Amino acid sequence: MKKNVTVTAAVAAALLSACTLSDKKSGNDETNNPFFTEYSTPFGVPPFDKIEIAHYKPAIVKGIEEQAKEIDAIVNQSEEPTFENTIVALDQSGELLSKASTVFSAQNSANTNDEMETISRELSPLLSQHRDNISLNPTLFARVKTLYEKKESLGLDKEQAKLLEETYKDFVRGGANLNADDQAKLRELNSQLALLQLTFGQNMLKETNAFQLIIDAEADLAGLTEGQIANAAEAAKRAGLEDGKWLFTLQNPSIMPFLQNSDKRELREKIFKGYIMRGNNDNANDNKEVVKQLVTLRLEKAKLMGYPDYASFVLEERMAKNAANVYALLDEIWTPALKVTASELTDIQSEIRKEGNTFTAEGWDWRYYFEKAKKAKFNLDESQIRPYLKLDNVREGAFYVANKLYGITFTPIQDIPLPHPEAQAFECKDADGTHLGVLYMDFFPRASKRGGAWCGGYRSQTYEDGKRVAPIVTIVCNFTPPAAGEPALLSVDEAETLFHEFGHGLHSLFRDVHYKGIAGVPRDFVELPSQIMEHWVLEPEVLKVYAKHYQTGEEIPADLIDKLDKSSKYGQGFATTEYVAASLLDMDYHVLQDLPANKENLNLDVVAFEAETLNKRKLPSQIPPRYRSTYFNHTMGGGYTAGYYSYIWSEVLDADAFEAFKETGDIFNADVAAKFRKYVLTPGGIDDAMVMYKNFRGKEPGTGPLLKNRGLTD
Repeated sequence: MKKNVTVTAAVAAALLSACTLSDKKSGNDETNNPFFTEYSTPFGVPPFDKIEIAHYKPAIVKGIEEQAKEIDAIVNQSEEPTFENTIVALDQSGELLSKASTVFSAQNSANTNDEMETISRELSPLLSQHRDNISLNPTLFARVKTLYEKKESLGLDKEQAKLLEETYKDFVRGGANLNADDQAKLRELNSQLALLQLTFGQNMLKETNAFQLIIDAEADLAGLTEGQIANAAEAAKRAGLEDGKWLFTLQNPSIMPFLQNSDKRELREKIFKGYIMRGNNDNANDNKEVVKQLVTLRLEKAKLMGYPDYASFVLEERMAKNAANVYALLDEIWTPALKVTASELTDIQSEIRKEGNTFTAEGWDWRYYFEKAKKAKFNLDESQIRPYLKLDNVREGAFYVANKLYGITFTPIQDIPLPHPEAQAFECKDADGTHLGVLYMDFFPRASKRGGAWCGGYRSQTYEDGKRVAPIVTIVCNFTPPAAGEPALLSVDEAETLFHEFGHGLHSLFRDVHYKGIAGVPRDFVELPSQIMEHWVLEPEVLKVYAKHYQTGEEIPADLIDKLDKSSKYGQGFATTEYVAASLLDMDYHVLQDLPANKENLNLDVVAFEAETLNKRKLPSQIPPRYRSTYFNHTMGGGYTAGYYSYIWSEVLDADAFEAFKETGDIFNADVAAKFRKYVLTPGGIDDAMVMYKNFRGKEPGTGPLLKNRGLTD
């Protein structure tokens, strides 16, 4: 095997040589590439102001070469395998690769361009090959296996034992037990899948950016608020359109308010169809063929690994364990959600009739007439709430909740490199003043940023020389941008999103583990820290702290809080149904057990398959799944493959966990918060996820609190 490892290092070295030669011609050699030196920045954040696009590929290729040499050293040492010289050495390998690729990946999501996308496609097969060279190295696996088989006699502590277990498991799940021919097939599949997932995401971003609804007649703005009109005028100006035009896009802060408020039904239809047809327009960015290949190749990989379907392969490492448990939970929620949805549709049709219309509601009518129904029932609409949800105040509200729960503080950092000029930076300190980490926040949409909201990082928490290295965390959103001369005002949904991603941020900031290999938690547990934070958003005592009118500073009135409380469950039929529909679609793709016979002519009809999945569950025609197949990046882009159900699985946990606070009569109960931090937020993946939850709660959760919170109980 020594020969194979040496070949890997040699290939990487050759690639590096080619990159370096090219880069030297443009002045970007190792002497001025920031990734090759220690960062001399505050808190050791990446020097974003000095990093150029040309720096990424040479650093990543060099990182591959260095890690290949490190693996070579582990494999070829004369000493018998020990926990330190094999498991720890493997866990600590690849420092430069991690340093460069972490920054590249985060920036490629939040601030990409054609050059970055090209580099992604060039690096994808190289990184896939490198990962396989490690996981399919028989000599390395033999050392790991030797230690695993005598783990009981090694005198390991709990964290070390978990790292050994996870390392061994990763090798097995990475194909280490396959024969040589099957390993070659696996390499090919992994490379193809990595490139396809990347292609899917790039196509989706291009499709989202391609659509524009340009309005040039004021009459067509009927129903929109002054803020929405001002934002559309600003968007048109940024796009280079002349005065007197208004631009609406498929970014959520643009399309969703338009669908809620525009009186122009034909325009609502146009933008709605633009949204749900992304990736399905038979053009260069069409994703149907990509989806076909992804589903087929994932199934082929699962079969190769000895599983009947891809979901079985994935779920083995999740809390759910198997597809039957996932479907059981989704079905338990689906039936009551459909019932509530039918009631909401009745209200919508009633509003249509009130206007003297006789048409049946379509997808582009739902949000518009639902807002009317909500106002009729509760005398409440979003325009009453936004003035009290100034972005800066909502952010401070999240900081306030974290301080009340855990005693931590967030202080703005000046004169620090930013990942984007619009980003903000904060230092997080523990109650005793100890530095916990740096938090970046980047709030507004742009063409270079993928849609949605997420929490990522530029450096994970780790240990060096026995000292904790603090994480560098980033929260990225696509909120409604401010109109000219005005602050950014959020919707309730956007406020909840900020708290949600902030919960992920707290998980990263609090994590305290010694090994990278046990830092993560199962996908269907990872949403617990984020979703529990949403419970504080509309609590009256929290609203009184941060929900203040952006012009007068007046606290949100008690009667408005009461209306928010009474209306909070209204619309959960729609919200739950669209979410569960997407979860079912994801699962149905990945429980397929039959491969197409001819891979040159894949016989999976994506549009027909999606329609069958939704129709057999009687999804109302007015409600598309939250993500249709061709823009379902959570599953097709990787990350949540056979795992989109995770949000609702975690919601069972977070609803039950918040009950632990409410049962004490104090939503900021210090003892409960301390237990949640100790058993959920701090330990990474040291324990089984359900064990961690029971350590906190003392019992397993049930679905009762979730159904109650969503208003799905009778």
